Amino acid sequence: MRFELFEQVALAADIPEKRLKRGDLATIVDRHSAKDKETGYSIEVFNALGETIAVTAVPESTLQKLTADEILHVRSLAQA
Repeated sequence: MRFELFEQVALAADIPEKRLKRGDLATIVDRHSAKDKETGYSIEVFNALGETIAVTAVPESTLQKLTADEILHVRSLAQA
């Protein structure tokens, strides 16, 4: 699965060190290739007001494409 720059994606796994949870939305900001290793991506995560709350690099398997049968949801960072 290959993601495009600036594509919105969902996290497929929690990232506890960044207080992010599976299902949180992120934007792809860079792609990282490594010979014989899984492709990685830099992602940026925003709060509901559009302010950046996290920027991190993750393996491709940590991300999933958004689909038409999903609905967006808001959660408090205090719950992380």
